Formats: sequence, C-alpha cells, structure tokens
Amino acid sequence: MNDSDVLAANEAFYRAFNQKDPEAMDALWARIAPVRCIHPGWNVLSGRDPVMESWRGILANSSQPKIIMAGASVDIFGNLAVVICRELVAGTPLAATNIFTLEDGAWRLVHHHSGPVSFTPD
Repeated sequence: MNDSDVLAANEAFYRAFNQKDPEAMDALWARIAPVRCIHPGWNVLSGRDPVMESWRGILANSSQPKIIMAGASVDIFGNLAVVICRELVAGTPLAATNIFTLEDGAWRLVHHHSGPVSFTPD
C-alpha cells in the first residue's frame, strides 16, 4: 500500500459525495476502527452510526453543492494515513483532513474534518 492507494481512496470519498451515493460513502468508512467526523459548522460526530446518518442526510439534500477537491498530500504512518487537501464548496474555500486506516486490506476513513479557511491563491 502506497501514497497512490491512499489518494485513490481520498478521491473515492469525494466522488461518493459528488455523486450523492450513500452506499459508496458507507463502503469508504471503517467498520472496525472508531470513526469521527466534523462537518463545517457542526459539532463532533463520534461513532459509525451518527457519522453515517449525517452523510445520508447530506447526500439526500438535492441542493447540496458539489465539492471541488485539490492539492491533496498524504503522509503514511504504518497502518494510518493522513490526507490534507483543499475543498471549494459553492465558492467557499475549506481545508480538510481525512485520516484513513488499513482495514481488511483497504484504506478506510476513520476521520474527516473540514472547515473554512482564508482564500490564498497558489
């Protein structure tokens, strides 16, 4: 497992979001390891059930804008990988941290945190 495998899992996360695909989103999140999620402006969600319930609600929202993800970088620490990337949602710049763990031979999300940042062009 290398950087490209983690980045592919990260891209699958944003693809599931943009395609409003709750089954694909569910498949990306860890089932054994504990999970947490912090959506912009939300409180911390802990546990798989609350996290997946939040995603089902978000993905069911027909007016939910797409996310443009860019600038992903990855660091791998054994069976843990941290991806930092930029998100653009309806013109609002955000930064995201996505943490993955190796579970059943695949990189699975254990943490997503996205929040607003100042816009500074590269």
